[in-house]
Amino acid sequence: MAAAEAIDVDAVLRALADANRRAILRVIRTEPQPVGEVAQEVGLSQQTTSHHLRTLERAGLATVTADRTRHLYALNTNGLAAVRSYLDEFWPGKLTALKAVVEQREAGQHG
Repeated sequence: MAAAEAIDVDAVLRALADANRRAILRVIRTEPQPVGEVAQEVGLSQQTTSHHLRTLERAGLATVTADRTRHLYALNTNGLAAVRSYLDEFWPGKLTALKAVVEQREAGQHG
């Protein structure tokens, strides 16, 4: 998944809804990590951590590369970019509404 547009935003949001997966993302955000180290860091079994990492990978939030016998997981920001793009759609309307409220208050103070 190279482009943020190819990411399923619903899958990303479902993946982010789980606190364990968010904790895992914090562990893998700075450098690729093997499952065992991620599991130790978040306090989960390797089996449970592997399940969460696969979910993150399918959602477009993690990438995996093979390093000899280990699989290294890293943050894939494309998934986060897709969610940000989705959420950004809501901001222009909110900012316009906020601007109108501020302008009304200013007009009331000066008028």
